[in-house]
Amino acid sequence: MASAINWFEIPVNDMDRAVNFYNDIFGISLDVFEMTPGFPMAMLPAEDGTGGALIHGEGYVPSMEGSLVYLNGGDDLTAVISRVEAANGTIIMPKMSIGENGFVALFADTEGNKVGLHSPS
Repeated sequence: MASAINWFEIPVNDMDRAVNFYNDIFGISLDVFEMTPGFPMAMLPAEDGTGGALIHGEGYVPSMEGSLVYLNGGDDLTAVISRVEAANGTIIMPKMSIGENGFVALFADTEGNKVGLHSPS
């Protein structure tokens, strides 16, 4: 098995609000589409790694509990985490060293999900 994760989905209540939030903190431009009717999604960048998406629909409920996804914070997650509050999110845990494995931080997005960030520095 090359990787334990193949795909992930982050549930959202308001797709436009969520897309704006993630666009703002990562400096990207997500497009919304429906792969399955009634389930709009916006795929996060995944050039060299596991893919995932924001998704809205029946059965998708944002949560601060349960599984925790760590998104790529780039070379230094400071840039991303510094934009969270301006985009109406909340920093749960500021940047913290995890030794030789880099750095992590946690935030709550506009939809009520707890999401992690990881970076090497």
